[in-house]
Amino acid sequence: MTFADRHLGPSEADQQRMLDGLGFGSLDELVAAAVPSSIRDDELDLPPAVDETAMLAELRSLADRNQPRKALIGLGYHGTITPAVIRRNVLENPAWYTAYTPYQPEISQGRLEALLAFQTVITELTGLPLANASMLDEGTAAAEGMTLAHRLVKDDARNRFVVHADTHPQTVAVIATRAEPLGLDVTVTDDVPAALADDCFAVLLSYPGSSGELHDLGPLAAAAHDSGARVVVAADPLAMCLLPSPASLGADVVVGSAQRFGVPMFFGGPHAGFLAASDDAKRLLPGRLVGTSLDRHGRPANRLALQTREQHIRRERATSNICTAQVLLANVAAFWAIHHGPEGLRAIAEEVHGKAARLAAAAIDAGMELTHDRFFDTIGIATPDPAGLVAAAADAGFSIRPGEDRVTIAFDQTVTDDDLVALAGALGCSIDGDARAAVLPEDARRSEPFLQQELFSAYRSETELMRLARRWAQYDIALDRSMIPLGSCTMKLNAAAEMEPVTWPAFANLHPFAPLDESAGSRELIAQLEDWLAVITGYDQVSVQPNAGSQGELAGLLAIRGWHLANGDTGRVTCLIPGSAHGTNAASAVMAGMEVVVVATSDNGDIDLVDLEQKAKEHQDTLAALMVTYPSTHGVFEEGITRVCEIIHEHGGQVYLDGANLNALVGLARPGRFGADVSHLNLHKTFCIPHGGGGPGVGPVAVRAHLAPFLPGHPLDPEADPDAPVGAVSAAPHGSPGVLPISWSYIRMMGADGLRRATQVALLNANHVAARLKGHYEILFTGPGGLVAHECIVDIRPLDQATGITNEDIAKRLIDYGFHAPTMSFPVPGTLMIEPTESESLRELDRFCDAMIAIRAEIDQVADGTWPADDNPLVNAPHTAIELLADEWTHPYSRERAAHPLPWVAADKYWPPVSRIQQAHGDRHLVCACPPVDAYAHAGDEHKSGG
Repeated sequence: MTFADRHLGPSEADQQRMLDGLGFGSLDELVAAAVPSSIRDDELDLPPAVDETAMLAELRSLADRNQPRKALIGLGYHGTITPAVIRRNVLENPAWYTAYTPYQPEISQGRLEALLAFQTVITELTGLPLANASMLDEGTAAAEGMTLAHRLVKDDARNRFVVHADTHPQTVAVIATRAEPLGLDVTVTDDVPAALADDCFAVLLSYPGSSGELHDLGPLAAAAHDSGARVVVAADPLAMCLLPSPASLGADVVVGSAQRFGVPMFFGGPHAGFLAASDDAKRLLPGRLVGTSLDRHGRPANRLALQTREQHIRRERATSNICTAQVLLANVAAFWAIHHGPEGLRAIAEEVHGKAARLAAAAIDAGMELTHDRFFDTIGIATPDPAGLVAAAADAGFSIRPGEDRVTIAFDQTVTDDDLVALAGALGCSIDGDARAAVLPEDARRSEPFLQQELFSAYRSETELMRLARRWAQYDIALDRSMIPLGSCTMKLNAAAEMEPVTWPAFANLHPFAPLDESAGSRELIAQLEDWLAVITGYDQVSVQPNAGSQGELAGLLAIRGWHLANGDTGRVTCLIPGSAHGTNAASAVMAGMEVVVVATSDNGDIDLVDLEQKAKEHQDTLAALMVTYPSTHGVFEEGITRVCEIIHEHGGQVYLDGANLNALVGLARPGRFGADVSHLNLHKTFCIPHGGGGPGVGPVAVRAHLAPFLPGHPLDPEADPDAPVGAVSAAPHGSPGVLPISWSYIRMMGADGLRRATQVALLNANHVAARLKGHYEILFTGPGGLVAHECIVDIRPLDQATGITNEDIAKRLIDYGFHAPTMSFPVPGTLMIEPTESESLRELDRFCDAMIAIRAEIDQVADGTWPADDNPLVNAPHTAIELLADEWTHPYSRERAAHPLPWVAADKYWPPVSRIQQAHGDRHLVCACPPVDAYAHAGDEHKSGG
């Protein structure tokens, strides 16, 4: 049996049974009927597939080519220790890494508890009342902080952002990339007060600075406030365990990365960025915000708050294009803080600072000069020969940061006393063994307590922490429990062999700015993956730098914008977007400096070609791009896609094809060959990177040759073009390379034939589900012959009109059957979009269909009056064990019907921890951090442990 046979859910016999039911003799016949012949292109020049053993051996040889020294480079990336109990029970646990974004909060309480803990860690350390449930990285968090501050100031005349020069260069680069299309000016200076003027809306200060120096933030923040500007602070979370909170020094917004809270460096990512803000920002805060509400029985329950900020609702008015974040890594950071507690965090911070202080003292004793005398973990040593000191440190096994007239050394949790002695000797000084007092003066030390909630003191033993991870995971439905039938966001198998190499030390412990001789294996892996993705998509060049699909969208649009500007077409700013498009499309277009014009869709769900041609002609002098998703967001292969591309090109525009649905094209058609100019790909969908409860994601951008010069650059990557016209879109040169071995492994083990067969089976599974449900629900859109692509949309609106039962009622009732809901109300309100993927077996597909058919029968019982419209199993769903075990049961249906609606449900019953959640209550009474200790006495027992 090949790996492809194990990746695919249905056996060959089951595939034939499904094909027979659909009236096809083979997968090829199905594809010929479903996919337009005008785009068919099954050429894939990829290496032949290998088995798991051979793949792991190849990957091990690449890992062996990495030779990471102990990285003391800093720049926002630090060595850290991931306790085995967290690595095994969270980071490497499919119950955590296969979960989907918690849009259905009743079956997401575990990861919501963890995210609430993460938000609490950030609010407590920063001193600000609000924090979101993670960002993509520190650079993009700083850019989001910039745009948040601009919205908070509410003065269009203020368009200048002042950045302190002692800021990480990659952060400055991402800010510059984001600011330019928005018409914001960025001033980088080491004299912030002198740069303040009436046009300044905010300043960015670093705490500590990129050099390691601890600048006095108080006077700088006061000067900014006096000028009417907001204050954004980029802060190190471990430093904040010892230093006064940024809020106490005047910060309005605090951004940073939680990487050093137990998350490996991963050659740059994925890492959980963070953003905290003052209370007046709560309706403008980018990303996701977890809040606490009540369920319908009045019990505390968590959910995503303030959902009006989501892109699928606000579209071009969205304040950010962020869709996925870094939830899995935020969960790791939260567990790390729970594991150590405030005393442990402070002790780690003291130890790190103490080692830096000891080396600083040794350097001074040896006659060396420090570049700054106030620091937390990073010292600078002035030298006329930085290259010599860097080489000496390298010979001793350390990578330190060179400068023009100095070297910079950043200490972290992994540095031992022996390391300290060896490093000092390499630099020409000696450690006398005396653990000297740290150099932080009392006025620079934190007096505010933090993390006093019971959650951060009750799990000191590994036994208790292991049980907490299990308990929270048990609250949720992830892919390890059952099918997740979400349309648009593919939830396929993340094979163990693909996942295993992620935490190999040679990959995980690599600093993103390490010298080239340390990262040869990872760079070769990245180059191979980029080449394979180019072959698969038909484009000429790929960059994996975008660390989310949203950032891939932005990078693709910036490439188009850069190409137009290079051609002198400064007026091309119009972006045509179909009304059915992903909501992030419109938000990304606005962030790229474009103006959105909506194109109509016809009754069958296709782009209205007449309206498209009319809009393209109307805006031909300003047309920059069309953003189109293919197959469409309606789940069909549009016959006219090649004509769509021709229309845009005829009017001077470029075609951006959203690659979110590429999993329906791989091995069958290539966007770069049927008319598109640029796409982003979702590696967390098509190429098996797990969703992680809302991230990590990777969104590579693929372009045709004429757009290749406009792929993202990076100032700190020696292999990047230093004069690239488009700057960095992510903080690290290669985005989130820590998870790229997953996609590399998938492609290597599947080969061309396996990838093609995966796509064919994805189409087969979707059409099987559509055919089984068709007699019970209306399938909203189909292509030729009544076929769908990789997903289908079930229209609930007629049932809603007839009975009052909504798509939300069906979604919640599916929980009682043990299933996650399909996608609700996207792309059409009042519908459910279902995507089974190729990894689900026929047995699981039929279980899901049986549940949906049984629910339809329940709806009929509401329609015929058997059950009242306001008291039936659907409107009361989901049903908790507490409710079913209560002495009183007043409903007109039995407890058995509520809990075990089909015989097989009882065999592996999922019990939701809460009943249906009151979303509106939570938005009116926003609570987005763990309660204080005294609040736990008033919460239900099942919530005492979870914040």
